[in-house]
Amino acid sequence: MSTTNFVCFLIPSARVRTCGSSLPFSITTRRRCQKLCSPITARAPKEVLCFNPKVKNVLDSVKWDDKGLVVTIAQNVDTGAVLMQGFANREALEATLSSRKATFYSRSRSSLWTKGETSSNFINVLDVFLDCDRDSVIYLGKPDGPTCHTGSETCYYTSIFDILEDTQKNKERSALTTLYSLEATISDREHEILTEQNRKPSWTRKLMHDNELLCSKIREEAEELARTLLDDEDGSRSVAEMGDLLYHAMVLLRLKNVRMEDVFEVLRKRFSQSGIEEKNSRS
Repeated sequence: MSTTNFVCFLIPSARVRTCGSSLPFSITTRRRCQKLCSPITARAPKEVLCFNPKVKNVLDSVKWDDKGLVVTIAQNVDTGAVLMQGFANREALEATLSSRKATFYSRSRSSLWTKGETSSNFINVLDVFLDCDRDSVIYLGKPDGPTCHTGSETCYYTSIFDILEDTQKNKERSALTTLYSLEATISDREHEILTEQNRKPSWTRKLMHDNELLCSKIREEAEELARTLLDDEDGSRSVAEMGDLLYHAMVLLRLKNVRMEDVFEVLRKRFSQSGIEEKNSRS
């Protein structure tokens, strides 16, 4: 039987886990794993090779281009930010599935490379998605640090619209969703306080100067949101009140140096746990 049809998962005997679990492989170890293409036998006391034929079927379904590559995007599982775009060949995708570290194919070096192998800013892959045509891939994961070689969180921080409109002399800004644009604006207001810049009136800066005012607004907005349910108000009222509550809560989080990403990570980790069990664990 040809073992090239299967993906190899190398598991050190001291740390045996279920096949396909997240394992911290080195690049050398992973490449050695790819070369081990003999069936599993009883004469392998230090290593166990697990073969998953389902992986072959999935990889066969990918529409690789004429060079055997597919566009591969890395996305932050908590923020939704697009971190980077590269290419993967079959071996790179196999390596990602086995190591759970985002691995790509370098066209300039003609070799596999794992994001973070030199900087230690790995992208820890939690899931992998194929698009509807199966000609592009998303690595959905959690980065250990900045993804871009420039030190930026993502590789996407140049807005073409800003260039065309000469906005703020083409100041760099990350491609952010509405929620994270708001978080960035709140952070800017705090920076203005610390540097004594921008003397124009600002509600956010006022809240940051007065903890009692901020906390009273959070309680007020929470009560108004609850009233939209108790008083059977229109859904648009709930939307408006939730927006107010979320904004004021995010100002508090900025003062506590807490990111929305941290909040979402907590929520993500609770997905597999009953809400009742989670509350009991805190009591």
